[in-house]
Amino acid sequence: MKIKDIFAQKTVFSFEVFPPKSTSSVDVIYRTLDELGDLNPDFISVTYSAGGSGNSSLSLDIAEKIKSMGITPVLHLPCINYTREQIDKTLTEAKSRGIENILALRGDINPDIPPAKDFRYASDLITYIKSKGDFDIAGACYPEGHLEAKNLDKDIENLKIKVDSGADHLITQLFFDNEYFYNFRDKAAKVGINVPIEAGIMPVVKKQQIERMVTTCGASLPHKFVKIMQKYEHNPDALRDAGIAYAINQIVDLLASNVDGIHLYTMNNAYVARKISEAVAGIISV
Repeated sequence: MKIKDIFAQKTVFSFEVFPPKSTSSVDVIYRTLDELGDLNPDFISVTYSAGGSGNSSLSLDIAEKIKSMGITPVLHLPCINYTREQIDKTLTEAKSRGIENILALRGDINPDIPPAKDFRYASDLITYIKSKGDFDIAGACYPEGHLEAKNLDKDIENLKIKVDSGADHLITQLFFDNEYFYNFRDKAAKVGINVPIEAGIMPVVKKQQIERMVTTCGASLPHKFVKIMQKYEHNPDALRDAGIAYAINQIVDLLASNVDGIHLYTMNNAYVARKISEAVAGIISV
């Protein structure tokens, strides 16, 4: 099923998972998917690893496993480090496996990997995918602006190009202050971006997660969030529960403000995904 059709029917609730590291067994992610399956997400997206060094075959295998569970899969597809021929191969393989939903990304720039020259921006990839078949295409967006953008307004101008190129809906980078999302949503609407925007929420359950997220995506940390993390950082169970509670509060507020959907960055943690899913199950479709 195409994701745009799900948005037309309801408030979407979805998960993201990622392939295991090369040093881990692939069975780890399959066990996680089995635990996530009965939570009935509208779709599960599968990432590539950071820097564009991901294994497309493994990501496709995981997406196919999701499809076999009766859940719609979305395949992440970065382009900065890939040639047109490599993208063609992945799209052909996705189509042969019945995978029809793609999250089109530029991907992280890795200083150790010279970028390919066929696709400079995600919008280039979106235009290309549109010419290659009947795929549903998601795009990424950034409530606080992309780290490389001059400012949020300029970033939204670039996002409009992405949407005009054919993105059917959008998924945001994680954020911890909903006001950033509401401001972003209003600005996007003013420039004519009228596709569904799904809010990306990451429950922070480890101190290392906080440090990594601030470094890699520049997400702002509200004062109340910092207080929670400082109080419980030396108590792993308490920090986990506080992170879950904070994410639930974010989601409840977003749902009350008519968000188009919630995309939960699970970090392959089925326990956390279950706690959050169960907490919001009664209000997600109201």
